[in-house]
Amino acid sequence: MTHRSTNLLTILILIGLVAGALVGEFAHGSTTSVVDGEHWYKVAGDIILIRPLKLLIIPLIFFSVISGITRIGDPSKLGVVGGATLIYYLATMFMAVSLGTVLVTWISPGILPQEVQETLRQTAGSFSAGETATRSLGSAWMNILYQLVPVNILDDMVKVRPLGIIVFAIAFGLALAAGGDKTKTARDLCNACFEGLMILVRWVIWLTPIGVFFLVAWTVEKIGFNSIYGPLGWYMATVLIGLAIHGFIVLPLVLYLFSRKNPFTFMWQMKRALMTAVGTDSSSATLPVTIDSAEGEGGCSKRAANFVLPLGATINMDGTALYEAVAVVFLFQLFGIQLEFGQLVIVVITATLAAIGAAGIPSAGLVTMVIVISAVNTNLTGSPNGPLPVAAIGIIIGVDRILDMCRTAVNVWGDAVGAKIITRIAPDDPLESA
Repeated sequence: MTHRSTNLLTILILIGLVAGALVGEFAHGSTTSVVDGEHWYKVAGDIILIRPLKLLIIPLIFFSVISGITRIGDPSKLGVVGGATLIYYLATMFMAVSLGTVLVTWISPGILPQEVQETLRQTAGSFSAGETATRSLGSAWMNILYQLVPVNILDDMVKVRPLGIIVFAIAFGLALAAGGDKTKTARDLCNACFEGLMILVRWVIWLTPIGVFFLVAWTVEKIGFNSIYGPLGWYMATVLIGLAIHGFIVLPLVLYLFSRKNPFTFMWQMKRALMTAVGTDSSSATLPVTIDSAEGEGGCSKRAANFVLPLGATINMDGTALYEAVAVVFLFQLFGIQLEFGQLVIVVITATLAAIGAAGIPSAGLVTMVIVISAVNTNLTGSPNGPLPVAAIGIIIGVDRILDMCRTAVNVWGDAVGAKIITRIAPDDPLESA
């Protein structure tokens, strides 16, 4: 993709974002746009952008990881790259969730007047009892372990479980790299398939402005800008402040310290991926654009991008981890349950682990939030208001979509920063990239 066409696409995506927000606000509260229970804005955005991008996720993860592994070649170097990538992901997620916990404790958006608190309790009670089922942290760990050791890789592909696919692709890539001349044809085939997929990605990317327009219009039409007022306003502000600090200060600082590159220049280079993340609310759906932007304008090596980005879209969720910490502590505050330091530590640890298992799909954080709430509830002793009902999550569902757009962008930005840092460890072979 040429520099001129990249700039044109960026402008078109930005126009789609702004126009979608304006159209959505104008249509806010209308029911004429709903057909058979589905908003036609959402249907249009899904067909035009989300479904084509999702179509590419599994083959792209499979061939990009194999391509990245075979390009790295040396198993000892792969161990360094893999270890550094995992350390980076865990460290940045831990920093994000710690930042969120500190902010929500300091700002205390859930400390509200008694009458407002009572109204929100009644709102939580109106949700179905099925939403109150608890899930233990142990079950979350077992879920991750089962995904790491798949039984049927084709079944994982059909059910879009990327963690098992990545593990198999890493093992298969190592086997192809160890095969030498005997497996050269297979390596070339996988690399060719990956390059073909990237050409297809670039074609699909041109649908982004239209798809983003419909998806943003649907989001704003459903929620409206008036959602930022009232009791949830400070909660939203706390999440957005945390995401801004992590995205514009913490991650850029990490990038500069480990790569000595200008982080904001790199952020501008990744603008297509970041704006697509805002529109799609899905780091997995954004993955094709992220890889294309990182290898193209971002200057990341193919070795790093093909390995780090698919893995990051699966397990690295900085924005989601921060959001979960803020949301959980906020809900406990609403119900008058003050968490002690030890319980806040449980929030930090559990939110980090739960974010690893979160799917790269819209509102996945709401699902894993149940794990965090359940873990804290089991450690509450003598609280006057008892444990927090899991159905209280319903209080924040209404504004979740807007926050999801922002936290997904931070998730993708964290992945991109990781790819840029790992590029120093795993640069491309000059002969290969020539």
